[in-house]
Amino acid sequence: ELRHQASPWQRNLGYPLAMLGLLALTGISVLIVCFHVLELLLDDAAMPRGIQDASLGQVSFSIFGSFGAALQVVLIFYLMVSSVVGFYSSPLFTRLLPERQDTPLTKIIGNCVSLLVLSSALPVFSRTLGITRFDLLGDFGRFNWLGNFYIVFLYNMGFAGLTTLCLVKRVSWAVQAELIRAFGEDM
Repeated sequence: ELRHQASPWQRNLGYPLAMLGLLALTGISVLIVCFHVLELLLDDAAMPRGIQDASLGQVSFSIFGSFGAALQVVLIFYLMVSSVVGFYSSPLFTRLLPERQDTPLTKIIGNCVSLLVLSSALPVFSRTLGITRFDLLGDFGRFNWLGNFYIVFLYNMGFAGLTTLCLVKRVSWAVQAELIRAFGEDM
């Protein structure tokens, strides 16, 4: 119903641009993770351990300087939003979604706990994937399992593989549906 009420500009320009932006952010994050996997295979320094003697402002946390740091911020925000959307889209947690003007207190507390857990896991998540090397005040790089090559490697490979699979599946199904719709009417 909201799609039909949207203006032609929004339907013809806004939605495709938003979709292209989401595809670009997903593609960039997969490329960064693939690059991080290559770094893991070639150099032990790519492991997501804590940074020693790197003062904030003296060392750039990105290869591309300010542009890279801004890209990291955008990607981390994208990962945060996609994690929340994915969490609430899973069949197990769809009942936890708040309803307007009718959300019981236990559901509000459950939402607060869920968002707290997701936001606490985000620095470790982005650091393990190699999206950022920034080591927030919590010193998340000192977890013992972050020094285990196999866990970090499999985590990165799993993220890259599953994200690519979802991306290909989503895009190819949309293209298949459009082709069937376009050619199905003529046959």
